[in-house]
Amino acid sequence: MGLKKEANANVNPTHVAVDRKRHLNVVFIGHVDAGKSTAGGQILFLSGQVDDRTIQKYEKEAKDKSRESWYMAYIMDTNEEERAKGKTVEVGRAHFETETTRFTILDAPGHKSYVPNMISGASQADIGVLVISARKGEFETGYERGGQTREHVQLAKTLGVSKLLVVVNKMDDPTVVWSKERYDDIQSKMIPFLKSSQYNVKKDVQFLPISGLLGSNMKTRVEERVCAWWDGPCLFEALDAVEVPPRDPEGPLRMPIIDKFKDLGTVVMGKTESGSICEGDSLLMMPNKAVVKVPALFCDEDRVRYADLGENVRVRLSGIEEENILSGFVLCSVANPIPAVTEFVAQLQILELLDNAIFTAGYKAVLHIRAIVEECEIVELMQQIDLKKKKPMKKTPLFVKNGAIVLCRVQVNNLICIEKFSDFPQLGRFTLRSEGKTVAVGKVTTLPTVANNA
Repeated sequence: MGLKKEANANVNPTHVAVDRKRHLNVVFIGHVDAGKSTAGGQILFLSGQVDDRTIQKYEKEAKDKSRESWYMAYIMDTNEEERAKGKTVEVGRAHFETETTRFTILDAPGHKSYVPNMISGASQADIGVLVISARKGEFETGYERGGQTREHVQLAKTLGVSKLLVVVNKMDDPTVVWSKERYDDIQSKMIPFLKSSQYNVKKDVQFLPISGLLGSNMKTRVEERVCAWWDGPCLFEALDAVEVPPRDPEGPLRMPIIDKFKDLGTVVMGKTESGSICEGDSLLMMPNKAVVKVPALFCDEDRVRYADLGENVRVRLSGIEEENILSGFVLCSVANPIPAVTEFVAQLQILELLDNAIFTAGYKAVLHIRAIVEECEIVELMQQIDLKKKKPMKKTPLFVKNGAIVLCRVQVNNLICIEKFSDFPQLGRFTLRSEGKTVAVGKVTTLPTVANNA
């Protein structure tokens, strides 16, 4: 992904220890034209990651393509396909800092056909910034059935994005002109939906208005002459104030691989979901059980001696070839490897089955768990949960409908690395998709006793 190299091209890698500023991954999610890339680009510009000259270059490029308002998005969207269509395809990455926090922005794609990319982006995130367009007609398109706003919110929750900043963008648009009425209307429509996606709106969700194109209410609060009614924080203040989800630094190492490439050997990228990595460590790559060594380790662009929990790292490995690693493999400690299974028991919530589909034993779908994409089959429905009593029903179900919560046995063709949700929430959540729609979200409850990790 060209972006990171571009934003930090002049930094020479040096041996440094990771500084003690807390680190958070932020994923930008929302409908295709809500302005995620533009908001991400503006953040990088406002925090000094991109200079004026680069911006002028992008402005000229966008003008040449008669796309004047896209120039900020070019900071995040660096490949030609993205620029031509004005759509983010891969998950862009960039870094910026505030007084207290180092952030990695994951600018997730919003277009329907790119949802699998959004899943791998959100699965690494600590906070979600849900970008909503206030422009007349655009909010409605993103929110109605078939729009991406709804699906992204449900996916974000499933993938463990526990805190959400709901950013109402394009407030400067001629159809809006910082209207409080429009802002309140959007908020009143979103709140019930966020609640139904299991978000605690009072505790875990914050709404704020911005203009991504002009940078209003982002680094500094919006001026009173522009918007007299807003007295809340700007985006940077809101990001700074987010409480970090607790993690276990003493746990065994778990680093799911999201990307790999050759660079003086095999290099893998991922986020340490548990434990930490030191230069010189001997580790295990699962599920292929390859013992590997760590000759070098990088955080952002810096070479480091060790990486703490929650860091996005690039790890150079010896003892394994790049072609023998797939996205979704997990780097873990030799003493306590991650289970690798082809079957597990999960609690599923059925969101929306495709027309006329019946959810029963034999149902087939595509399982997404972090960067893993595997075809799966439901081999047995074991128990249905009574939604009112929150207890299992006595009768074993033959089939279930939309909205049901059911315990079932799931089978996949290839070995996959997962954990029980109760042990590692971020490694035990998944979604089921069929024909481009999210059908169900689930959590792993039981693994076979003889998991293939010996």
